Amino acid sequence: MTVLLEVENLNAWYGASQVLRGLSMSINEGEVVVLAGRNGSGRSTLAKALLGLVRAEGVAQFRGLSIIGERPYVIARMGLGYVPEQRDVFPTLSVRENLLLGMKRGGSRFSIADAEELFPVLQERKAVKAGLLSGGEQQMLALARTLMGDPSFVIVDEPTEGLAPQIVTQVAACLKSLQARGVAILLIEQRMTIARELATRIAVMGHGAIVFDDTPDALAANERITREWLSVGS
Repeated sequence: MTVLLEVENLNAWYGASQVLRGLSMSINEGEVVVLAGRNGSGRSTLAKALLGLVRAEGVAQFRGLSIIGERPYVIARMGLGYVPEQRDVFPTLSVRENLLLGMKRGGSRFSIADAEELFPVLQERKAVKAGLLSGGEQQMLALARTLMGDPSFVIVDEPTEGLAPQIVTQVAACLKSLQARGVAILLIEQRMTIARELATRIAVMGHGAIVFDDTPDALAANERITREWLSVGS
C-alpha cells in the first residue's frame, strides 16, 4: 500500500505547554484509522498540528511533501480535509452558501448533489442559516462542506459527540461512503462500536504519543491497553 501520511517524532505545543511528545504514525491511501484515547491524551492536538493550527516540530509528510510550518490553507489545498469537534460552520450563511464556500476551485469529485444524497436534510434546509441548525444538522453540514474541497485525506474529530443515534448512523454512512471513494480517514472517536465497524486500524494515544497501533481485533484482545489507556477511572 502507498503511504499517504508519514509522521515521525512529532512534538507540538500550546504556548509553553508541550502536548505531543515524539509521536510517530503512518496512514496509507484509503485507510480508516481510528484515533482512540482518553480526553487530554493529545488527539485533537495531533489533528491541529497536521493542519498547521498549533506550533509543531518534527516530521510530517503528506504524499512525500513536508507540511510542518505550512499555512493551513496551503495544507488544505494539498488534499487534507478537517472537520473539527466544534464543527465551525458559518452561522450567518445559509446551508447552500456554506457548501459553496467549501467547493474546490476547478472542480471536485464531490458535488452538492452528492452531499445532499448523503444528508437529505441539507437539501431540505438549504436556505436556512447554519446557526439555526441543530447540532446534528451542523455536523452533517461540516462533513459535507469538507467534501466540497475534494480531499484525499480527512481528519474528523469526534463527529458523533452528543448526537442522537439516528444521526450517528447517518454520519457513519457518510464515512463509509468516503472510504468507498478511496478517501483516507483519521477518525478521532470514543465510540468503539463505530471504531470497530469502520477502522482498518486503531491507534491509541496516551501522554502525547502512540501507545498502540493495530487492528480492532488486536485491541479487543489486549486487556492491558484497554485498562491502562482507554478505561475511564482506571
